[in-house]
Formats: sequence, C-alpha cells, structure tokens
Amino acid sequence: MSDHAGTHVDVPKHFDPSPGALSIDKMPIEDFYTEAICLDLSYVELKATISVKEMEDALTASGQEIKQGDTVLIYMAFNKRIPFDDPRWQHDFPGLSLEAVHWLADKGSRIFGVEAISPAPEGEPNFQAHNACGKRGITHIEGLDHLEKVAFR
Repeated sequence: MSDHAGTHVDVPKHFDPSPGALSIDKMPIEDFYTEAICLDLSYVELKATISVKEMEDALTASGQEIKQGDTVLIYMAFNKRIPFDDPRWQHDFPGLSLEAVHWLADKGSRIFGVEAISPAPEGEPNFQAHNACGKRGITHIEGLDHLEKVAFR
C-alpha cells in the first residue's frame, strides 16, 4: 500500500532527523482541534509553485485572518482537475513555495492542509517544503479530499 493511500499527517519525525522530533503519538491532540480557514488557490496551474503574494491575495480575498495556532487549508481544485486513477495524479499537483511555507509559520499556523499527496510540487520544491516544516516546527495534512465541499458551500 502506498504511504499516500489516504488523508494523513506528515509528522515532524517524517522530515526532521533529530532525536526529539515528534511522532504522531507524541503530538499534542490540541494541535488538531483548531480553528481553520481555507484559502482558494484553485486557479493555480498544475505543477505550479504558489508564491507568498498568491497566498496573501487569497487571504485578502477570503476576508479572514490567520490567527496563532490556526489550521490553514489550501484549496487547489487538484482532485477536481485530475482524477485519482489518472497517472498524473501522483506527479502534477501544484503546491507551496518554500517562502509560502515560511509565511504560514510566520503567520502563526501550526498545521496546513493540501489536497495533493505532498505540500509542494514534485522535486526540489517538495524537499524544501518538508525541510522548512521541520525547521519551523509546523506540519501538514496531505490527501484532503472534498475540500471544496467543506470550505466553499
């Protein structure tokens, strides 16, 4: 079974090699019971890296704010554009730039979520995003399905 078979949390231990990095059983349950906002980045091209400006624009358009400890859900309309059984589903997803991950941490978000199997486009951007999560003490949820139905009713 793929490690990306469903919705899951990439815990700090996944991307932080230090002995004290948290596994899922050590993460405070309170981290997962937060207020959440959803940013609409559904217009972002496949395989694109989402910039801080695009994140700021989406936040402004939402009329919301990111408060300390909030979860931020990133809607990219990925599952709507590429069906699960299409081979591109595992490779063509958009995602956050390294700077956008730092921006979320600077805003106070401890967890962010994406529809795709990773938080950033395949290759170096994805490696950088995972490492930034480790350095900043934040994490992310991958494989969120039906995000549009939850966030934009």
